[in-house]
Amino acid sequence: MSTGYDLTSLALFRAVAETGSIAHAAIRHGLVSSAVSKRIADLEAHVGAPLLRRHRRGVELTPAGTDLLRHAEALQDAVARMAAHMATHASGMQGAIRMAANSSAISQFLPEDLAEFVAARPDLHIRLAEMTSPEVTEAVRTGTADLGVFSGLTESADLITLPYRRDTLVVVTPADHRLATRRKLRLAEIAAEPFVALQAGSSIQSFLDRQAEALGTRIHTQVAVQSFDGVRRMVQARLGIAVLPFGVIEPYLDATRLAMVPLDEAWATRDLLIAIRDRAALSPQARALITTLTGQPV
Repeated sequence: MSTGYDLTSLALFRAVAETGSIAHAAIRHGLVSSAVSKRIADLEAHVGAPLLRRHRRGVELTPAGTDLLRHAEALQDAVARMAAHMATHASGMQGAIRMAANSSAISQFLPEDLAEFVAARPDLHIRLAEMTSPEVTEAVRTGTADLGVFSGLTESADLITLPYRRDTLVVVTPADHRLATRRKLRLAEIAAEPFVALQAGSSIQSFLDRQAEALGTRIHTQVAVQSFDGVRRMVQARLGIAVLPFGVIEPYLDATRLAMVPLDEAWATRDLLIAIRDRAALSPQARALITTLTGQPV
């Protein structure tokens, strides 16, 4: 609905008030004086009261003109702030990024990496969802996530993938477990042990199950939990051993009375990857985040 006040007329009125002259305001805006006078007359007609007192040396504001000037200044300042704020979207410094990541990335690497990114862009928001790796790749495929961080053990042939980090899987046992003093362990040696497993759909657990099957055996799952913290606590309670990423267990060894033993398998070192669906469809914000995470422009 029209208010009868337009920004151009208000800007001209403000120029008249600042210069004290219709002629000077016209020169400032590259107009003829009659055009400015017409704009002022239209404003006065809309207000229903004179805004200016005209005299030989120029013009001065009436009480109505003083009130309108105050509102015009506030409005134009708000418009300037709006323009500056909206400009940050074009530069990639404002908005939201939808991101999905698996538990390994969230537990080990992303907190510090995202903190660095957000510190440099305080007006940019990251909506991070924790998912299993298959869920991460599906979120990227369907467009519900702009980018995802997932295990390279997960099928992703239809997506564009970029290297992010590497992590190493280790065997976790109670500190006084008979296997805790071993220098290294093979999967064949531990598959029959009671296991604390991760949730269904976990890329680690699915991969371990496939590797055990290739050896002609299977993982003996004693209990399955949803999180790395749950796995640590269950192992500490002596409900079984587990296979976890190094960075998920190493900081907790002293406080939890747990031990870790290297897993002597070629596949124990795995890649964490970033998945995107279409480079051209990435927002400037998402591009900036991927550049921070990978150290390479997208």
